[in-house]
Amino acid sequence: MRFSMRFNSSNLSLKRPTAVGATDFLRRDDKMAALLPAIERMASLQRDCAAALPAMFQYVEILSFEDGQLLLATPNAALAAKLKQQIPKLQDTLARRGWQVLGVKLRVQMVKAAEIKEQMRALSLPEAAVAAFDELGHTLEQTPQNATLIEALQRMVARRREGGG
Repeated sequence: MRFSMRFNSSNLSLKRPTAVGATDFLRRDDKMAALLPAIERMASLQRDCAAALPAMFQYVEILSFEDGQLLLATPNAALAAKLKQQIPKLQDTLARRGWQVLGVKLRVQMVKAAEIKEQMRALSLPEAAVAAFDELGHTLEQTPQNATLIEALQRMVARRREGGG
């Protein structure tokens, strides 16, 4: 049976009510309960990967792990290139933790647009930063080269002050 699912470091906490509810649901159904050991194994592997390369695995998901082959998803080619250089370190760390990883493959997959929008909503500027951008927009020399920048700064400041983030 081929089994794969997505795991990343941000969805591993089993203490959250949603995760507890999901594991309770899985335990109640015999067919679903059979998946629980595989889910726990993949979550454990994701935690070990995140411990080996914490900065990278914030964005990397395990797609599958079977027959010693680990398939990882990265959100972009730049991160994939950096991760590719770290594969020997990852394999070594996982081997010391008892995982038999014979090979690692990377797949570039875009992050879902909804996830990106949610991350963007979390970004905010303090009023001091908005004031600094406002001042910059008013103190830049009025030249044709600066016109687009000044206009963009003024629009951004207006959006931020209207409550748009």
